[in-house]
Amino acid sequence: MSVTITDPELLAALSRGDVELKRPDGRVLGKFIFEPDGKLPPGVKSPFTEEQLVEFRKQRTGRPLADILKDLRERG
Repeated sequence: MSVTITDPELLAALSRGDVELKRPDGRVLGKFIFEPDGKLPPGVKSPFTEEQLVEFRKQRTGRPLADILKDLRERG
């Protein structure tokens, strides 16, 4: 399930770090763990070095999305 948050104050609070979410009666509902974009979960290591990742980002190969979608429509 996905929840979209539009409240700027809540977004700011969640962006500051780990946050404990509580019910109105004070019981803990869960914990939100802030993960900056592109960060792997704890204990997970990339099989690539940072230098390899930099090189991968420079590569611009592949096919245009329009061509891929056209091929998929033709198969269906």
